[in-house]
Amino acid sequence: MKLLVTGGAGFIGSNFIRHILRAQPDIQVVNLDCLTYAGNLKNLVDVATDPRYAFFKGDVTSREDVSHCIAQGIDAVINFAAETHVDRSILDSSAFIRTNVEGVQILLDACREGKVSRFVQVSTDEIYGSLGTEGRFTEESPYAPNSPYAASKAAADLLARSFHKTYGMDIMVTRCCNNYGAYQFPEKLIPLMVLNALENKPLPVYGDGLNGRDWIHVEDHCRALECVILEGQPGRNYNIGSDQEKQNLDVIHQILELLGKSRDLIQFVTDRPGHDRRYAIDATLLHRELGWEPRILFEEGLAQTVQWYTQNREWVQDVRSGSYSSYYQKMYEDRDKTLESL
Repeated sequence: MKLLVTGGAGFIGSNFIRHILRAQPDIQVVNLDCLTYAGNLKNLVDVATDPRYAFFKGDVTSREDVSHCIAQGIDAVINFAAETHVDRSILDSSAFIRTNVEGVQILLDACREGKVSRFVQVSTDEIYGSLGTEGRFTEESPYAPNSPYAASKAAADLLARSFHKTYGMDIMVTRCCNNYGAYQFPEKLIPLMVLNALENKPLPVYGDGLNGRDWIHVEDHCRALECVILEGQPGRNYNIGSDQEKQNLDVIHQILELLGKSRDLIQFVTDRPGHDRRYAIDATLLHRELGWEPRILFEEGLAQTVQWYTQNREWVQDVRSGSYSSYYQKMYEDRDKTLESL
């Protein structure tokens, strides 16, 4: 299989590329990424010279870029390319609509025209909105997005559904809970809190800090996506969750304990608009149909993650300074070169 991974230089995408190359020796990967602030080729330095991997600097909102990649004989596409940070979507949602909606439509059109065999849209549990104190989201839960980010992802889900229903395309949508692990951009909760605590800076906590989230280690998410790509049923939506629900404040307390830091660093700030109170995922369908189960307990995974950020301060500094954006510049000066090597 020749697999096109869009957004493969981001947090989950880069972890997925690393996983799939390791787990599936017969798969070749083309990574299409436009390298926005969250796209970092240093995330993939360990696979950059793998003969089964090629990088193409391009944008999912460019029909020319997408069609060029599809023309390389792509068998399947998995779409990670997205603007994902809720706070940024509240400030300005235009980039979210452009990438998360228009980009998906362009990808789907190109896959239909190029007769790509399979398409996986990587979505989020945030499309379901906020849960009450009981229950979990199933694949049948209604859409109720409460942020511009979530609304853009819900629109993409519906586009994917429509292409399956209208054109009979082999399309699946995955909806995962909160991810954590190595290479996550420091604007997200866990790396932000780890790095602030390491520098004895205040840890900003929205509202009362009691918002609940189901947390999954990115490696478990990647294994679930591998199952979906290889064995998923066309037209299915698959929830991905680890049944490890934690309140934000509990997560922060664990981080501080792991680092030996005082809870006095916690600073409660005004809650953000439309902040969902609780998410929880029912992943029964994925367990039953594809036999996937999470392997990493939150306490174990969090300790590994804290250790990674502690030991990879150079990566952190490069991200903060923006110097990572010029990394591997020569790799894409001739954008076709790496594609032709596959």
